[in-house]
Amino acid sequence: MTEAGTVIAGDCDPRFRRVREAFAKNFAESGEIGASVALALDGELVVDLWAGHADRAKATPWERDTIVRVYSTTKGLVALAAHMLADRGLLDLEAPVAAVWPEFAQAGKETLPVRYLLTHEAGLPVIDEELPAGADLDWARMVGALERQAPVWMPGTEQGYHTRTFGWLVGEVIRRVNGKSVGAFVREEIAEPLGVDFLIGFGPEEDGRVADLLPARLQAGAVGSTTSSPLAEATSDPASLTARSFNLTPRQRGDGPNSRSSRASEQPSGNGHGNARALATVYGALAAGGGWRGHRLLSEDAVRRAGAQQTLGQDLILCSPVRRSLGFMMPVPESGDARGPNAFGHPGMGGSLGFADPAAGLGFGYAMNQMWASTMDGGDPRAERLVRAAYASLR
Repeated sequence: MTEAGTVIAGDCDPRFRRVREAFAKNFAESGEIGASVALALDGELVVDLWAGHADRAKATPWERDTIVRVYSTTKGLVALAAHMLADRGLLDLEAPVAAVWPEFAQAGKETLPVRYLLTHEAGLPVIDEELPAGADLDWARMVGALERQAPVWMPGTEQGYHTRTFGWLVGEVIRRVNGKSVGAFVREEIAEPLGVDFLIGFGPEEDGRVADLLPARLQAGAVGSTTSSPLAEATSDPASLTARSFNLTPRQRGDGPNSRSSRASEQPSGNGHGNARALATVYGALAAGGGWRGHRLLSEDAVRRAGAQQTLGQDLILCSPVRRSLGFMMPVPESGDARGPNAFGHPGMGGSLGFADPAAGLGFGYAMNQMWASTMDGGDPRAERLVRAAYASLR
């Protein structure tokens, strides 16, 4: 139990008591409402904790099987799906996207390789044609718009976060190669074999265990606060690439992150729902060489390819330096990131995080329902506190 009285449930190896203490501190000092944190080490789950509530009113406790929207942390699972197809010899990451998706060969994209979709170098973070409210709930509509879209920079010359388009771009490649939607692939080929909960699109039968995502309280560095960041300033200009990338389609009433329509759709850049156990298990498998308790996601060579640095430089959308592998984000040198230098994974807007550190044999997962305003440009102490505690426990 924390000083504030929050009950911490689950299991924690005594070696990782610092992680439990850090988790409790998030509730006592950082406004946590409901959350889960998990660690896998050398193929075994050593931390699996959850606490708090699934709603703002604190009427519904966060349970072992509670899941929550993790926004862009979803991208890591989508990237993994692409790597799995490549590892099976079904997808060539160096070949043109049009080789598997012929309609993509429009507007100068005939030779654009699959790898640029994964590294955010494709020049497709925005859609120029006018889209109606609710278009993001329509897979065919979004895919068709991306087929017609011309790159806004020469592919391969810049990197810029494909905030929302990433999921449809990579997801459609997965669908063309495998015949399954990305949601079905992640569920059937990743989550179910590993015995974890991670869903991209689901029916009302799951709603009873989904935590409400709670909007961020204003934090220093957020839009509208007394201090600002380059990202916040760019987001405040509706004509900027940054704002257009984040606000890809007009909002329609009732389609917010907790709505049934949003949960039902597949928006694989950001509407995956899971918990820390799922993230730590998936990334724990990658940290352990690609397998988990007899089930192999990737070969060891494929894990090395997934985690190999591809880009390092200024991101045109995030307005800060970003280091990427094929589909994953990596710590930027000299940034103060507590993770190992070759860790790879993905954060999500509001605070969630999953990553693998093969050098340490570590898989990490954190998922919460209270969003933090300035996550994408730093400032959220919660995941950072947990990561530092995890690495301190390894010493």
